[in-house]
Amino acid sequence: MTAARQRIGQRAEAAVGEWLAASGWRVIDRRARTPWGELDLVAIDPAGTLVGVEVKLRRHARSGSGAEAVDARRLARLRSALVGYASRPQLAGLPLRLDLVVVTPSSVPDRWLARRHAGIGAW
Repeated sequence: MTAARQRIGQRAEAAVGEWLAASGWRVIDRRARTPWGELDLVAIDPAGTLVGVEVKLRRHARSGSGAEAVDARRLARLRSALVGYASRPQLAGLPLRLDLVVVTPSSVPDRWLARRHAGIGAW
């Protein structure tokens, strides 16, 4: 991945984190690395669920949808990463969920359109 693509991806993740925080979520980690994989964001939603958030940036339609980018193999890695992350004592007992947020640039410079898909995959 080029440095420019990595920077724009990080900006999208930061924007999603800000959006979730403004919606009452508590973002507790960004780019959380576990032995099973990386979670873009880890947050606790207003209902008290620990949520691993996968952020997919799509700069144009020809890239396909963000949902298409999360196949069964990727979903299994995300699930394992979240379960591993949730094994921390301070998070014990929290319900778990994986969400996907697809981000696309808007027509306004430095603005993003985000759509959250809650509960991706079976748990």
